[in-house]
Amino acid sequence: MDINLCGKRALVCGSSQGIGRACAIELAQLGASITLFSRNQASLEAVKAELDTSAGQVHQVLTADFSMPEQVKTAINSHVAETGGFDILINNTGGPAPGPAHTADSQAFIDAFNLHLVSNHHLVQALIPAMKDKQYGRIINVISTSVKQPLPGLGVSNTIRGAVASWAKTLANELGPFGITVNNVLPGATATARLDAIIANKANKQGISIEQAAENEKAQIPMRRFAQPEEFAAAAAFLASPAAGYITGINLPVDGGRTGCL
Repeated sequence: MDINLCGKRALVCGSSQGIGRACAIELAQLGASITLFSRNQASLEAVKAELDTSAGQVHQVLTADFSMPEQVKTAINSHVAETGGFDILINNTGGPAPGPAHTADSQAFIDAFNLHLVSNHHLVQALIPAMKDKQYGRIINVISTSVKQPLPGLGVSNTIRGAVASWAKTLANELGPFGITVNNVLPGATATARLDAIIANKANKQGISIEQAAENEKAQIPMRRFAQPEEFAAAAAFLASPAAGYITGINLPVDGGRTGCL
């Protein structure tokens, strides 16, 4: 099975921590040169120092605030003009604040749409030309299992994640003839700062300890534990590889079996 990424370039968003960091480390271990992309320069430099360079990889750092799509557009267009195109794009951004949909301010939906879909779209548009030229491209969107089964207490996130999933499926149909795959990987409960915040919010609302809230969450997962970011990264890395060339337009849960639907 060909999962060698030597000679490939990958843009990994939200890579200063959590799932994004794990994806960057995994792709580098498979031989890819990584451009880390988020708003925190210092954190990205720290991650860059961790990345494998044994195959001659050259790693870079790019910064922008994903809540400002035009800033993202300017940054990526300039970077591509200076350094060339990419073979792999990992779209990954921290999710909206938790809370029910019916009490959310309308601006929260607009902000989330810009943060996720519009910024993702700017990146795709910047990277597609080089992918078409090579007849090779892997676009992988880190979304949520809520695109299959909406999650309680995540009203804004459920709404926007669904929009991103539909956008991605549409792109998969449009870009398939050019050898470009577009897939969504859906993390379940993964041991990240995002999960910590969700559990703390539930503990506060239910009047229980954070430890008890965490155990309640684990009880809903057949594996009875939270995922490690590295486990998610392994699935994303496979989809980024040549071996996954005939897989496109899918939503792949990495959730320990929690999602109730097929």
